[in-house]
Amino acid sequence: MSPLRMLTRPVHASRDLVLLIARVGLGVVFIAHGWQKFSTNGLDGTAAGFDQLGVPAPTLSAYYAAAAELIGGAALILGVLTTVAGVLLAVDMAGAFLFVHMSNGIFVADGGWELVVVLGLFALAIAAVGAGRFSVDNALTRSTAGRATVSA
Repeated sequence: MSPLRMLTRPVHASRDLVLLIARVGLGVVFIAHGWQKFSTNGLDGTAAGFDQLGVPAPTLSAYYAAAAELIGGAALILGVLTTVAGVLLAVDMAGAFLFVHMSNGIFVADGGWELVVVLGLFALAIAAVGAGRFSVDNALTRSTAGRATVSA
């Protein structure tokens, strides 16, 4: 191993550990919000709330939001299909920003957009950077990288 590679190895391990912690934290928050829509409020209750807020296609939007947050949050925690999950969660938060929170100002205490913007941008950043070494995505990439491709 080259001296330069030896010097940068701890940096990469630290980065991967930070990505793991960030993914798990963000995933837990999204799962909590998705579970609230699915179980606590119920999908019909969530759709009714979306309808009162003027969200377009409230039933479809409720199903999308609950599924994206539950499944996307779990995907972030595991680090599986991380780019797809991050983008879908960012789209979910963009909808929350545009249709619910934008007109209320910045502060979440006033129904504002600070939380949805932070969650959406955080999900998008993870989608762009990737899941890191401690992820299912990485394990699958490593396990298929060494296989020879067979051509007909």
